[in-house]
Amino acid sequence: MPPASWCAPLRNIIVSGGSRGIGLGIARRLAGGGDRVIALARRETAELAEAAHEAAAAGGALHFFACDLSDIAGLAGVVKTLRGEFGPLYGLVNNAGLGTSGMLATMPDARIEEIVRLNVVSPIVLTKYVVRAMMTGGGSRIVNIGSIVGSTGYSGLSAYSATKAALAGFTRSLARELGPLGITVNAVAPGFVDTEMTQELNPGQRAQIARRSALQRMPQVRDVADAVAFLLGEGARNITGTVLTVDAGNTV
Repeated sequence: MPPASWCAPLRNIIVSGGSRGIGLGIARRLAGGGDRVIALARRETAELAEAAHEAAAAGGALHFFACDLSDIAGLAGVVKTLRGEFGPLYGLVNNAGLGTSGMLATMPDARIEEIVRLNVVSPIVLTKYVVRAMMTGGGSRIVNIGSIVGSTGYSGLSAYSATKAALAGFTRSLARELGPLGITVNAVAPGFVDTEMTQELNPGQRAQIARRSALQRMPQVRDVADAVAFLLGEGARNITGTVLTVDAGNTV
């Protein structure tokens, strides 16, 4: 048994887009459970600062790191800096993304490129450099945040749905690549979660989504965060290449 004064080192977990919404919920959940979370985002929010204080009280840590995830060329430097400042990287949660809706026929080309860049290119490149930092440790975890629309589709979300379908394919293939190194790669596919991104849905649409779900409700941010925490934990050590759906039974 270790001496009473000994404390195991905190697991370092990167959460992209960790300043609000689902990303903040994931960061808060992991830090509250005793992990050291590095939240990547363009700017710090008051909610993130509050969550950092809560994490410290719970024995974890939550740090903000300013990062423009659309700056693909800068991602290698970001990972190098984080590795040098915090030490070995245990986990990566690719959460950042644009959920812009709009009919494809009228969506500007620049907007389509922006969605694909942030939702697909950025997480793939970020993962590339994080994986290099994970290779010597073994037992590390990667979780990609997808969406049920990546498999079901949804009118007005064709570009967004395409990016989430891409993440699912990325998850399965990378799991095979990294399995021999002891690194698991999984995805969580939330349904329509009650966040800022779904506020544009009118009350009738939200009620319809709840009615057609097996549990007659919309999932909450904490449900997604709990799923991510599970996949990062010891109980999921033999789970890899999967997409875990958290949608209150919307796709049943």
